[in-house]
Amino acid sequence: MADLELNGLRRRFGTVTALDDLTFSVPSGHVVGFLGPNGAGKTTTMRAIFGLTDLDAGSVRWRGVPVGSAQRRRFGYMPEERGLYPNMQVAEEIEYLGRLHGMDGASAAAATQQWLERLEVADRARSKVESLSHGNQQRVQLAAALVHEPELLVLDEPLAGLDPTGIDAIGAVLLEQARSGRCVLFSSHQLDLVENLCESVAIIDHGRLVASGTVDGLATSGARRLTVRVEGDREGAWARVLPGVTLSEVDGGEVRLVLADGTDSDVVLDAARVAGHVTQFVFERRRLSEVFREAVGR
Repeated sequence: MADLELNGLRRRFGTVTALDDLTFSVPSGHVVGFLGPNGAGKTTTMRAIFGLTDLDAGSVRWRGVPVGSAQRRRFGYMPEERGLYPNMQVAEEIEYLGRLHGMDGASAAAATQQWLERLEVADRARSKVESLSHGNQQRVQLAAALVHEPELLVLDEPLAGLDPTGIDAIGAVLLEQARSGRCVLFSSHQLDLVENLCESVAIIDHGRLVASGTVDGLATSGARRLTVRVEGDREGAWARVLPGVTLSEVDGGEVRLVLADGTDSDVVLDAARVAGHVTQFVFERRRLSEVFREAVGR
């Protein structure tokens, strides 16, 4: 059963429809990727969860109850734009935010120290936020979202601009939070990372849900896909003229093909052999990037 439910969300800004009857749900114990092109409505949706933007219609429910201030005190939010006071010291700021969520001073201080150590920024506890690198500011902002042990964690582009070490550190925390039973929803344009982190995804475009489901389910649905490599061929020219075959992607000589219903894979293999020595011929899952492009029609 889903804990977070978004039902029929509608929001217009003048002539622009940001959310258009958007409906999907997020279960606890899962990391759910929230995907869409720029301007699709992801940030508006996240802000609506926290009451930071008004809705023209629809509702946000948490465990069957309409979300209000009492529920939001148990939520954690990491906005894409900086939500921290730049001139405050790191530990002082996180403790302050913890107290705003109802923690007493001692509990907030202990939790702050715990999260700064877990996210490997404890040595910057007395530094001003503005003095930190982009990656360390991301870590501190995540600590601020986690300090009060939220039941729901909503993160807007938490991996943007991070080096591989930072991505690994934040990704590990998101998985830990889900495994402890919390509800985790995050947006990202880094689809390969989403594919590795998430059990399921919701994809929106122009404020509407255009695809959703488990990563495995989406990867194995739809038309058959082949990855073929022909020695000496870098462009896959041999595949471009085959009937019932769509060239999806070419990467370093590795050609990814989508087969229409009824297309004989042996015919594809024969054509590849005519082009040269075939070193790879494998049926593949859909990559999340392919699911995304097909869902948004780009």
